[in-house]
Amino acid sequence: MSGLQEYLRFLVTLTAVLDPFLAVPVFLTLTASHSPHARVVLVRVVAITVFAVLAASALLGEAILTTIGASLAAFRVGGGLVLLLMSLAMLNAQAGGVRQSEAEAAELESGEVKGVVPLAVPLLAGPGAISTTIIEAQQGGAAHLAAIIGCIATVSVITLLVLRAAYPIGARLGTTGLNIATRLLGLLLAALAIQTMAVGLKQLFPGLA
Repeated sequence: MSGLQEYLRFLVTLTAVLDPFLAVPVFLTLTASHSPHARVVLVRVVAITVFAVLAASALLGEAILTTIGASLAAFRVGGGLVLLLMSLAMLNAQAGGVRQSEAEAAELESGEVKGVVPLAVPLLAGPGAISTTIIEAQQGGAAHLAAIIGCIATVSVITLLVLRAAYPIGARLGTTGLNIATRLLGLLLAALAIQTMAVGLKQLFPGLA
């Protein structure tokens, strides 16, 4: 796979993992009483937070793996499993426990939390996005890392644009349309999760190849 294809694959994977369409209903709930200006400010903060969390994961990924004593191959298998669990929830048009626990969902419904939490973290930049970024960032040197951060910036901009248009998107697509978009991304993510796990298993057990 060429470098460009690899970065395009990562871009698509990260977009599917974040799934900004899944965040649209949450955003609409959180900002129902906000002014238009407050919504714009919140969207910017969320996008910046997503970029900061994932860029930090890319920069510190090697140190994190070293600290926990895990090999990249083992992290691929674990990260792939996390992505697979997320994709199964997305196929049911749900956030799933990996993104949001029942207690966190209850807090959201009660209005006790709002803003960057839970939108940026953990709904968007959660365990799946962080593990995907760490895995991809360990493939090369400084140029590769710069390209990865560029992909993260691109996905953050996509997220910003989707949330900025959340009200028109919600009005046009409705719940059914948003669920269809989430299910399609979930199907794509399931395939990518299996591929990630397969690569990791081959590295851990060369005899499987």
